[in-house]
Amino acid sequence: MSTSNRTNATSRTRRRVLPTLSTLLALSASAAALSAPGAAASGTPAPASSITWGVCSKSEPWSPDPSPHAQCGTVKVPLDWSKPKGPKIDLVVARYAATDPGRRIGVLMSNPGGPGTSGVEDVMYADDPHEGYAPAMLKRFDMVSFDPRGIGRSQPVHCDDTISSPTPIRPRSAAEFERLRTLNGKLADSCRTRTGPLAGHLDTESVARDVDAIRAALGEPRISFLGHSYGTLIGERYARLFPGKLRALALDSAMDPDRPDAERYLTEGSATLEGALQRFADWCAKDTTCVLKGQDVKALTAELFARADAGTLRDPGPNGPTRKKIGPDQLADQLTFRVGDYTPESLAEDLSALRTGKGEVHWIPIGNHVEAQLVLCRDYDFRIRDYAHYRAILKRVAKAAPHVRYNSQALDLVLGCQGWTEPPKPQPAKAKGELPPVLVVNAVHDSATPLPGAQRMARAFPRGKLVTWDVAGHWLYGRSNLPEARRAIDAYLTSPKG
Repeated sequence: MSTSNRTNATSRTRRRVLPTLSTLLALSASAAALSAPGAAASGTPAPASSITWGVCSKSEPWSPDPSPHAQCGTVKVPLDWSKPKGPKIDLVVARYAATDPGRRIGVLMSNPGGPGTSGVEDVMYADDPHEGYAPAMLKRFDMVSFDPRGIGRSQPVHCDDTISSPTPIRPRSAAEFERLRTLNGKLADSCRTRTGPLAGHLDTESVARDVDAIRAALGEPRISFLGHSYGTLIGERYARLFPGKLRALALDSAMDPDRPDAERYLTEGSATLEGALQRFADWCAKDTTCVLKGQDVKALTAELFARADAGTLRDPGPNGPTRKKIGPDQLADQLTFRVGDYTPESLAEDLSALRTGKGEVHWIPIGNHVEAQLVLCRDYDFRIRDYAHYRAILKRVAKAAPHVRYNSQALDLVLGCQGWTEPPKPQPAKAKGELPPVLVVNAVHDSATPLPGAQRMARAFPRGKLVTWDVAGHWLYGRSNLPEARRAIDAYLTSPKG
């Protein structure tokens, strides 16, 4: 999600990724309960185009060879959709044609998240036995995806990365907060200078309109859409703009479609992380493999934060503490990743090493990708008035998440939007037409796309259904230890009523 999509990268190496409990729907009923939308087209018609298919090339020499069944091509779309006759840009598209044409349902368009992840590679390796799609899905659908504008092969953005290196990661004074704003503004300006006007048109509405241009170029009256993480926002925007062009919409680990402000975004992400820590503590109290069994996990994290605040927490080493100090922000970063991704054994080992000073912690750097700033700072309005407002927000967030303090992934994005010179873009109005049925799946303890946002996503559709699993983590479709999530989505997409 949203966000820097690091959690996706751990589960799918070729791809770049609470308080209220939802009702768990029966998997057998989830597909049958969702019916197909009407066929009436809505939204501005996409420009006529066509795709000439050819061989796909791998991104790096060491990458696996793409499936020989995959094909790649380009589609031209307006750089600025408000000026459809203006300059055009090329989007690279990939297709894996249905292997059983006689039973073909149609096109399944997908987006694997980010922002910043290649959809082309998702399709190039669609038949990978470990990370691809089920053979039954490959038989029924033409799998189609694309690198969104400014990403990967689709005219990638270029920015001056050296500008962000001295940016205060966690401002601790009004002067640092203003410096953060200044440097973010300079980074945004450098993107426009080095990339050109495209840097100002990477918002999700523009991407959703690109999806319809691809649909038109394929000659398909309707498509099905599968979005993961940030890709769920693309699916939601597409449904708003072109409700009659969707046969079915499946959203895995859903972003909040209601444009949350900075405080709500931070609070929900942090409270979710706090809940995942409690789940970890419960596991540790029962599982004999936990190296912290018998200890109060929450008291331990409080102790570690107190030591980090006092400057006495050190990076552990094989023979005892090293001289390297670990600050509270680095500790919060590690908790965000380890708790949020729910690798309980690794988290227990990290906390034990930090407590005793002996062992090794594999520190996970957390930060923004500039693609996320270019896209999400236009989609959401995370602007904060000043440093005093920022500190007040963090204080309230800490009350909601006292043992983790804050969700670093969410905070990175909020801070990355301060001073961004491309202002937030208004949410597009819904086009006329009946919204399609939607299946939303989400983990209860997903700190990247928290459950409240997924609940709002499902409620945004009159025929939206939400299925949850009481697990921590992100991107359920690709999780080998949760095959029922994949089965629920596949069943919905292949249902005759879908």
